[in-house]
Amino acid sequence: MNTSSSHDIKVKSYIFKVVIEEDQFEDGRKAFHAFCPALKGCHTWGHTFEEALKNIQDAVELYVWDLIEAGEEIPVDPEKGVVELSSPSVVVNV
Repeated sequence: MNTSSSHDIKVKSYIFKVVIEEDQFEDGRKAFHAFCPALKGCHTWGHTFEEALKNIQDAVELYVWDLIEAGEEIPVDPEKGVVELSSPSVVVNV
């Protein structure tokens, strides 16, 4: 008989600061460049600020899952804008 419950699952939350800057595509159209300073090479673009924010959220999530799959540590550095919380959390951007 399995006596474990969903309360036994350990979940942490990580909050990553991102930067979104106005930029332009090679053809001159307006763009927004987004990156995560704490994750080397983690950057993306969008046609709008909102699209860039969504894209960088996806990129950070994929980056973190790649770290986990490779057995590497998730970088936690409050000075670079990375915070680890010991319980599940929800981040709301407004």
